Amino acid sequence: MPDLTQFALYFAAAFLLAITPGPGIFYVAACTLAGGRAEGIASSFGTGLGGMVHVLAGSLGVSAIVLASAELFTALKLIGAVYLVWLGFRTFQSARREAKTMLQGGTPAPAVGAGRAFREGVLVEALNPKTAAFFLAFIPQFVNLGAGHVALQFMVLGFISVTLNTLADVVVAFAASRIREGAAGRTNVIRRLREASGGAMIALGIGLAIAKRPAL
Repeated sequence: MPDLTQFALYFAAAFLLAITPGPGIFYVAACTLAGGRAEGIASSFGTGLGGMVHVLAGSLGVSAIVLASAELFTALKLIGAVYLVWLGFRTFQSARREAKTMLQGGTPAPAVGAGRAFREGVLVEALNPKTAAFFLAFIPQFVNLGAGHVALQFMVLGFISVTLNTLADVVVAFAASRIREGAAGRTNVIRRLREASGGAMIALGIGLAIAKRPAL
């Protein structure tokens, strides 16, 4: 493993990256605003598991193969982009539809449930090749080649990064939950917040679609 100084640098860098807004954070915020804290936390752990998929793939060399192939990289990023845009569009549309229903005195549609939020969170993160590129570019800088067990070191460092990301997402879920509770009864406010989350996911999906394959 890296020495104490290198590990401290890695931890600090991973922490800063964890709190930087990305697809996972926006998805968690949207889930929480739509379905409440339980869905938000479930989606947080879903994105965490999706991140671990990339860590495992990176340690086994699968991510390097995908990133080295223009066709595989393009296929994965387009699938991920379409999925993000679809989730964002669904969030945007459901926000408007439910706000209209509530203004008319109706009952809003039920939440999608923690299980579905978890599964969607896994896909949001697992279908993002930029996450794979990040792990392959970032983690090897802190691997101690002289200590051996390179794949194990990669997995441990990746697990730390994913854990920090998940904790940041959970914090976002609690914050969004408080906003949701504070906006209870204020239909227009909650609608705008959910529309903003949906719009952010659509923008991130478009950004992923036009992302270029990183040079290895």
